[in-house]
Amino acid sequence: MAQEIRKATRDSYGETLVELGKENENIVVLDADLAAATKTGKFKAAFPERFFNAGIAEQNMMGVAAGLAAAGKTVFASSFAMFAAGRAFEIIRNSIGYPHLNVKIGASHAGISVGEDGATHQCCEDIALMRMIPGMVVINPADDVEAKAAVRAAAEYDGPVYLRFGRLAVPVFNNPDTYKFELGKGVQLVDGTDATIIATGLMVNEALIAAEMLKKEGISARVINIHTIKPIDKEIIVKAAKETGVLITAEEHSVLGGLGAAVAGVLCESSPAPLIRIGVNDQFGCSGPALDLLKLYGLSAENIVAKTKEALKLKK
Repeated sequence: MAQEIRKATRDSYGETLVELGKENENIVVLDADLAAATKTGKFKAAFPERFFNAGIAEQNMMGVAAGLAAAGKTVFASSFAMFAAGRAFEIIRNSIGYPHLNVKIGASHAGISVGEDGATHQCCEDIALMRMIPGMVVINPADDVEAKAAVRAAAEYDGPVYLRFGRLAVPVFNNPDTYKFELGKGVQLVDGTDATIIATGLMVNEALIAAEMLKKEGISARVINIHTIKPIDKEIIVKAAKETGVLITAEEHSVLGGLGAAVAGVLCESSPAPLIRIGVNDQFGCSGPALDLLKLYGLSAENIVAKTKEALKLKK
């Protein structure tokens, strides 16, 4: 049996920036004194003349990013999700979103899996914040292969993009030889007829494990990966609702304003069906080992299995 490969999507981000830097001299990278953690330090080592450290001044960094983009550059601006989306929100909204500038926000260390850094750094609100900015594309890749493809897609897209990356090394399940990233298109990973599990980010792998566990109990679960939360793939969601009759969403983010909210909106407008949302409930995180925290907050395959069984009882 092949050994499982694990890799943090923040590493994928740093590596792809270097590849893009070789291909496009117009790309510049900014960071807020966290280059070692966000992995933009790889770009700095390769292209020091196109790397700018703004220091611990995230609002200023986003303003500089806006200026560089207005001058024709393709800009990647990076920090922890809490500081990129939270601290710099107003600058992103007014200086990047409003003029629809070509700035890509590389936000690492998102979600509960930041672990020991605790509640102040565990950003579970960033997707909700970025979804609310008109014209902002929001991408939350699930593994190394998808993250690399997402960074490339963001570079090619003309406009603001929010890219969400994790600190925790996660399994690589996509095949780099066959995987194709399409902005705004969900990916069906497993077919099923009894229920649909829609997941994003590191919860996609947990959804795959859950589907295997459910299969052993005679339950056929469809698994869909939503990597682009905005614009969201309405077609794949409506199709799943009609064909399986019940849905479960799973995300390493608050249940308020994230993937679950986006899917609920689609269902209400187009194809009403029972929905159970798995995510961080209306609460702050706490400090602890990442894997232990994911289980504590119900972000696990076991909880997806339990919630799927609950959801099946809601089917008409």
